[in-house]
Amino acid sequence: MQLPRVRLPFLLALAASLTPILAQAGSAQIEPVQIELGKIVERTYRFEQAGEREQDYALFVPKNYDAKQPTPLVVLLHGLNSNPQQVIRYAGITKHAGKLGAIVVAPFGYNGRGWYGSRGPGKKGPFFGRKNDPDNLGELSELDVLNVLEIVRRDFTIDPKRIFLMGHSMGGAGTVHLGAKFPTLWAGLAPLAPALDGRTGRLDTMKQLPVYVVTGAKDRLVRVGIVRRWVAAMKEREMDHEYLEIAGGDHVRSIARNAEMIAGIFEWFAGKQRTAPAPSVASLRTGNGGEGKAKDPAPADRRGSKPDRPGKLRSAEPVRG
Repeated sequence: MQLPRVRLPFLLALAASLTPILAQAGSAQIEPVQIELGKIVERTYRFEQAGEREQDYALFVPKNYDAKQPTPLVVLLHGLNSNPQQVIRYAGITKHAGKLGAIVVAPFGYNGRGWYGSRGPGKKGPFFGRKNDPDNLGELSELDVLNVLEIVRRDFTIDPKRIFLMGHSMGGAGTVHLGAKFPTLWAGLAPLAPALDGRTGRLDTMKQLPVYVVTGAKDRLVRVGIVRRWVAAMKEREMDHEYLEIAGGDHVRSIARNAEMIAGIFEWFAGKQRTAPAPSVASLRTGNGGEGKAKDPAPADRRGSKPDRPGKLRSAEPVRG
């Protein structure tokens, strides 16, 4: 039996149509994320551990982002009763991220009062959970940060040696907590007016991490004395750290409207890099992330610090990055 003749143009067209499918199957690559560069955008994902809740986060990808080049990442944590869209608009954040060529992502931490796990996995305690919040609010708050970190590392070309963690007030406490619990993830930490307790022993698991601490000398919500105690503990451990105490500085405006201070932090980030790549979030969850599987600290002692009141910030003129 004579086989039918197949014309060459048909074969070329067929091969062209199959090429994307074969390439995707062979490389297991995901499609590039379509996002407007140089703008703050709101994104969402399905929070599986929270019953498929639609969870939002804020994202900034600089105009000079190149998917072929490893890009620094700054994870930014908001304060009590604040939100991702607010903290990412602090003066100087997007401007200096753009200069560094860094992506900035601001998770919600489940909601505005989860404390990112820094007060334990539950919800009991002053300025913590409410009646309708899930009983494992602290755990979900921490998981949200890890989920968003995992998503951004999947969707963009992130340099695993230059992932930084930064946060204000409640977010500053979350920065220290997540730095101590997962020290292999981060190239550096920047807690700003951190709402910490007195348990400085948590520094022992993160002694190798560079830390840049900022607080206001006249902060009435997070007393400067507690922050100085933490800085002294860093000095005792011979940690690589910087400390900026803003003369006359308060809790909100001195942080949210201080582009010069933010510029200094991003310049400091530019000089920091891990010697070994950060492990995947999945490896930390399975306990294969080395030192990143640190013991979860006990719930915080609330003495010595008060939470932030970002409502003051919302009543002021809009902050701009």
